[in-house]
Amino acid sequence: QLQLTESGGGLVQVGGSLRLSCVASRRTFTNYAMGWFRQAPGKEREFVAGISWSGASTYYSDSVKGRFMISRDKAEKSVYLQMNSLNSEDTAVYYCAADNNYPLEPDYIEVWGQGTLVTVSS
Repeated sequence: QLQLTESGGGLVQVGGSLRLSCVASRRTFTNYAMGWFRQAPGKEREFVAGISWSGASTYYSDSVKGRFMISRDKAEKSVYLQMNSLNSEDTAVYYCAADNNYPLEPDYIEVWGQGTLVTVSS
């Protein structure tokens, strides 16, 4: 079964940048649309960004549009989330997800990563 492992989280100041990575355990990674979700303390998990199987199509939540960018590398079996102009509301655990559907269907996500914590401080 496909497994996903995130990395790249950490502590960053307001206005800073981070790049999250998610590595898949199998080449069947290419059969999935991929996405990033996040869950802030005391809040529901929410969608952040999604990318199609080929990488040709992407979409974002309104809260991160223009600041975050999702990409994927088939050779590296990886998906990335470049996060710029971070603010305190971006503090959350960020999860990588693989789905057979595009756009992603949060209630039917096939595989979740374990999450990586991003803390934005002032």
